[in-house]
Amino acid sequence: MNLLVKFNLIFIVVLGTGLAVASISARRYLQEAARNESIQDARMMLETTLATRDYTQKQIRPLLQKLQRLDHTFNAQSIPSYSAVQVLGFLHNDYPGYGYREATLNPTNLGDRAVDWEADVVQNFRNDKSQKEMWGTRDTPRGPSLYLARPLVATRECLECHGVPRDAPAAMLVTYGSSNGFGWKVNEVIGARIVSVPMSLSLAVAADAFQQLMIWSAGFTIAVLALLNVGLYFVVVRPVTAMSSAAEAISKGNFGIPELSADGADEISRLAASFNLVRRSLEKAMGMLRKDQGV
Repeated sequence: MNLLVKFNLIFIVVLGTGLAVASISARRYLQEAARNESIQDARMMLETTLATRDYTQKQIRPLLQKLQRLDHTFNAQSIPSYSAVQVLGFLHNDYPGYGYREATLNPTNLGDRAVDWEADVVQNFRNDKSQKEMWGTRDTPRGPSLYLARPLVATRECLECHGVPRDAPAAMLVTYGSSNGFGWKVNEVIGARIVSVPMSLSLAVAADAFQQLMIWSAGFTIAVLALLNVGLYFVVVRPVTAMSSAAEAISKGNFGIPELSADGADEISRLAASFNLVRRSLEKAMGMLRKDQGV
């Protein structure tokens, strides 16, 4: 195995290890960036629902309450949570992976009842009331989905409809009955606002970026390896080969070859200078030997 092959094996091991470590770090970074992007999208959606709730509470509900008192009806559109769910429902129609739920353990509308994984989220908020936000990922038929959740806490205004059935609007009881959605307490965590955002697109973008990065990194590594080979050949291999050929010729008594180039101050140049010195000493010694032998 010649010197160039040995150096190439070392270069391949070193550069390959560096490329492997860089690829692992880059993949982790890109996936984390994709996750953070999904979290920001989810926060934006959640803030949109809160703005919708505030708008309904402050501007729509007072108007509808006047009509409800006049005709003794109940309009779900006056409920802030209903408006928020409906608005995000329109988004879900065009972008099926996106969704918003106000998952409740004991809702008036059974369509809002928390399913298994949502109930776990709500229970986490109930167990730790200092927790104001949580997120996680889950597998869905459409691929991985990220959810962002915040606790849904009952206020004094909520008890107007969800305290005891006798205090609830009669029209609401006609619509939903009196079996569900009652017994709430002030400051009780009764559910969670949960936004779901698909991660398939952001993960696909991250995977594409990772692939492009690996292609460029591999190309750069090959280019560096080629340049190292060229530099190694001219700086080390060629001078050492010349030195080896000169040593072989001198060993056969051929002192007519030119001396090695010893220009420079590096180790190879100093080795060439030392080789030339040994060669001169050997040539003088051989000359003296021939003179003594009368040759």
